Amino acid sequence: MNPEPTGAIELIRPPSGRRPRLALFDFDGTLSLIREGWPDVMIPMMVEILSPLKTGLAAEQLRKTVAEDVAQSTGQVTLIQMIRLAERVAEFGGAPLDPRQYKAEYDRRLRAHIAGRRNGLASGAIAPDAMLLTGAQPMLEALASRGVAMALASGTDDPDVREEAEVLGVARFFGPRIYGAKDDYAASGKKRVVERLLAASGIAGRDLLVFGDGFVEIECVKTVGGYAVGVASDEAAGGGRINAWKRERLLGAGADMIVPDFAGHARLAQLLLGP
Repeated sequence: MNPEPTGAIELIRPPSGRRPRLALFDFDGTLSLIREGWPDVMIPMMVEILSPLKTGLAAEQLRKTVAEDVAQSTGQVTLIQMIRLAERVAEFGGAPLDPRQYKAEYDRRLRAHIAGRRNGLASGAIAPDAMLLTGAQPMLEALASRGVAMALASGTDDPDVREEAEVLGVARFFGPRIYGAKDDYAASGKKRVVERLLAASGIAGRDLLVFGDGFVEIECVKTVGGYAVGVASDEAAGGGRINAWKRERLLGAGADMIVPDFAGHARLAQLLLGP
């Protein structure tokens, strides 16, 4: 079936009379722009660690291999990505560190990358809306006004997700249903979050709606029969531009609809929830 364009909304499969009762949002790249550019921190760090080893790959091939590893795990907790890095180190004949050590170094570099944004938000020099995807607040308000419960799930560490959601003014929409990465990474993955949400709410998978820019959350919700909106956000450029690479990944995960952001929140709410 060919996609049906609806303004900035690419409609692949209509909701077909669904009335979602619970919406699950990814955080980074779907709502928040605070961590925009995180792959440009993670990928070079991994390449730096692997380059001295006997990889048998040219520099560009190594970078592409690492970028694919990161792409495959986008949306999972960060430690999973560092476990994959440790596996690559061993594969290429090195002695890997504990993945938590790699994560600590990545966290240090990422905090330096986003320090200006966090400080600006804290001081009031940067308005929260400047660090949110276009239309994010009105979209959340539209769902809340229709009685749709909302949850937030992220591969970023739990304390950071909660702090950043608060400073961006969106934590209030999710209440206690904010799930970030914890030490028990297997229990805090998005698959487990989806299972817990369905069990706690007593709703069927068909009544679950997801908004995400990563493969993982889309696939998890589609697996239980939910409806998936892929947010193919171009975080750096903005302006309603589609990130073509994200779009292809999201379609591959089973996204039913593709949007660049939430600028069309009124039309989007109508499509998903009815008049």
